[in-house]
Amino acid sequence: MSPAIAEEIRLLLPPRLQLYETWSLRYSLEQHGVSLSTLYDRTSAETTAGGGYVLAIRDSAGGIFGAFLNEPPKPTGRYIGTGECFLWKSSETPLRFRAFPYSGINDYFILSDAHYLSVGGGDGKYGLWLNDTFDKGLSQVCDTFGNELLSEEGEKFEVIGVEVWKVG
Repeated sequence: MSPAIAEEIRLLLPPRLQLYETWSLRYSLEQHGVSLSTLYDRTSAETTAGGGYVLAIRDSAGGIFGAFLNEPPKPTGRYIGTGECFLWKSSETPLRFRAFPYSGINDYFILSDAHYLSVGGGDGKYGLWLNDTFDKGLSQVCDTFGNELLSEEGEKFEVIGVEVWKVG
């Protein structure tokens, strides 16, 4: 994730988090391996204390997109999070950035278990969904965020990179 994309995301964070200029990388597919359980382990050992997490994904078409999560992702099997969550997508050259904030239609923010991580939902669709080995993903228009597809590959995409950054 480039500094320019990070700045676009920072401007949309809750005001208490916009002050943090330094984010810490908690998980990287490249550094920590292909494992959803490792992602959970590297984010669950800490409390958010008002902080949040930026999930960033790179697909095989070169797109960069993701979500802001106001809670660490964890395998609860039930929805967690609040309306501070949002989806985003970007392209780096030239920089184009688009965010999809909470629509107010439902409260389907973060849903995950041992086999997947998802953000946003409604009518059997996911705003963003990743499998546990981070090779396949899904992005659909969902009621929670009223988003457009995040990947230029379409609803289904191939994952090339995943990062989770701690803010706050």
